[in-house]
Formats: sequence, structure tokens, C-alpha cells
Amino acid sequence: MDETTVPHRKRIVGTKQVTRALEAGAVETVWLAEDADERIRSVIEYLCHRQGIVPVAVKTMKELGENCRITVGAAVAAELKDNEFR
Repeated sequence: MDETTVPHRKRIVGTKQVTRALEAGAVETVWLAEDADERIRSVIEYLCHRQGIVPVAVKTMKELGENCRITVGAAVAAELKDNEFR
């Protein structure tokens, strides 16, 4: 498993879910697509910085979506610290 592979069991995908989880301090790792909208990137990068998390860069939203095993692109995905946050 390389750095850009998103584990399935503790994964959330999408800006709203990842933002909520970051604000709750429930995120272990964040993957952020380099071609995501700049407004999304800046919010996620700010929240990651507040939590001391360095986002893992993924080239495209399509690639991130594929790594998350979904059929559409994804701007951001995260691995949770535990399965209790939903």
C-alpha cells in the first residue's frame, strides 16, 4: 500500500465529511487532490494545519476517487482515528 492509497475501513470522502471530522479532531490522515478547487484546498489545508496534519497530495481528483474505490472524483478524503466518528 503506497502513501496515496486510502484505507477502506476508516475512510471518509468528501469536503463536508472531512471538514466536520477535522473540526472534531477525529482525523489521522488527509489526502487532498492537487486539482481540487482552490477554495476547498485552502479550507482543508487550514484545518489540517490547526490539527498538525500534513495532507498527502494526490495528483488528480479522479485518481483520489479511484484510490477511495468510488466511481467519481474526490477533492479530499481522510482516515479517521477511530470508527466512532460518523
